[in-house]
Amino acid sequence: MPVSYSGLAAFHAVAEAESFTGAAKARNVSQPTLSAQVRALEDAYGVRLFDRAGRQVRLTPLGQSLFVITARLFTAQDEAQSLLAGTRTLQRGHLRIAADSATHVMAALSRMRERYPGLTFSLTIGNSSEVVDQIMDFAADVAITARPNSDPRIHSIKLRSDNLVAFVGSGHELARHDSLPIEAFAGQDIVLRERGSITREVFEERLAAAGVKPANLLEVQSREAVREAVAAGFGLGVTFDAEFRPVPELKRLLITGANFEVGEYAACRAERRRLPLVRSFFDAVQVIADEG
Repeated sequence: MPVSYSGLAAFHAVAEAESFTGAAKARNVSQPTLSAQVRALEDAYGVRLFDRAGRQVRLTPLGQSLFVITARLFTAQDEAQSLLAGTRTLQRGHLRIAADSATHVMAALSRMRERYPGLTFSLTIGNSSEVVDQIMDFAADVAITARPNSDPRIHSIKLRSDNLVAFVGSGHELARHDSLPIEAFAGQDIVLRERGSITREVFEERLAAAGVKPANLLEVQSREAVREAVAAGFGLGVTFDAEFRPVPELKRLLITGANFEVGEYAACRAERRRLPLVRSFFDAVQVIADEG
């Protein structure tokens, strides 16, 4: 039997809002109407899509799988509407950005905001792997990531190049230096991001290629935590040069003896690159790339 569009739309609204009340307000319909549409969808196929406990609802495993599909369905609907309505002007709209660092994305957003003051933005920060996953899962429209990608489903352009640098607490024995050969990491304690971080991936690859084995590794979940741990004396940290913020507690060290250059890329799903919002973001990124 054909799937009811109204039932899917009601299901998707409840799944997004995680409540029938919130979904009813968002769709400007009564809660009983919304509940009836979801119940009719469940009854038509003899399934349960939500576990209901009072006002709280949770997706069942089947509901989670359906939500992935409806996210694609209604994202495509929004894209079609945006494409048709946005060909004239970008007076309003909301762009979702995922980035592995706020440093590399703010210049592009600033250009877009200046040109299209009616636009709004949301920015999610994660490691490079998480950022790519967000655009593939339709959770973000565009991404800024240090991870190069040959997947034909992804359109990307190179924004800039940067170098990894080391940094230590001001009281560390190496703080008297301005640069550090890669061999000097042997036997040193290192503070790094979690796996999935391109910073960690590139750094560990360079150490392995040079045959350098550090001592202890402290793994933390954010750049801020890396900085705090290094300042507290837990070891050497590694970051992009553009992301390092000089403070008295930390000393930046150039790393010599290996190539630590890493690219930064703007990316989106290939089929979405011509959407007005996405296209305007890439236009802003291209200007920045051309400048430098």
